[in-house]
Amino acid sequence: RSLLANASHELRSPLARLKMAVALLEDAPAAQRPDLQREIDANIGELDTLVDEVLLASRLDAGAATLRRDRVDLLALAAEEAARVQAEAAGDALQLQGDERLLRRALRNLLENAQRHGAGAIGVQLRRTADGQAEVSVCDRGPGVAEAYRERIFEAFFRAPGHAEHDGGVGLGLALVRQIAAAHGGSVCCDAREGGGSCFRLRLPLAAPA
Repeated sequence: RSLLANASHELRSPLARLKMAVALLEDAPAAQRPDLQREIDANIGELDTLVDEVLLASRLDAGAATLRRDRVDLLALAAEEAARVQAEAAGDALQLQGDERLLRRALRNLLENAQRHGAGAIGVQLRRTADGQAEVSVCDRGPGVAEAYRERIFEAFFRAPGHAEHDGGVGLGLALVRQIAAAHGGSVCCDAREGGGSCFRLRLPLAAPA
C-alpha cells in the first residue's frame, strides 16, 4: 500500500508534463515541435521506467518474483554493465549462483546512480571478502551522502535533501538493489569514499566450487 501511495504521487509530475506537451503540440509552430516531441518521449520513458520498477519492487516484496539459480560470472557481468557508462570493471573473477537478470538490474541501477550523482570517472572493483563473499564496489566522485542518510537512501522513493526530482531517477533504483541483494542472501551499503564521493558496496554469497 505504501509503495502504491508513493508511486501515485511520483506519477503526477511526468503525467502533468506529458499532458501539457501534448496539448501544446497541436498548435505549436513547426520550429517548436521537435522540442515538444522530445519532452513527450522523455516523459513516456520516465513513466515506463517507474511502472516497470514499481511492478518489480512489488513482486520482490511479495516474494512472487521467480528467482533463477544460474551460475553467473560476476566480473563479466560487471564489465558489460560498466561499459554502458564508459567505465571499466576490475578485480577478482567471481562466480555466483543467482538470477542473472536481477543481478544485472542491481548493477545497472548502481552504475546509473553513480553516473547521475557522481562527478568524473566511476570506479568498479570486485573482490572476495575475508568472510567468503563477493563484493562489488561502485564508487563515484560526487558530493557524497551524509552519514544520516546512508541507510535511508535505500528506502523506496526517498530523496536526500538537495536531490530534487529534476536530478533524474524515480526514487526506486537503490531500493531495488537492496531487495535484489536480499533475495540472493546478500546486502548493500553506502560508504564515504576517501578523497570525496561515495562507494556503494554490493555483497553476495559466492557460488560453491563447480
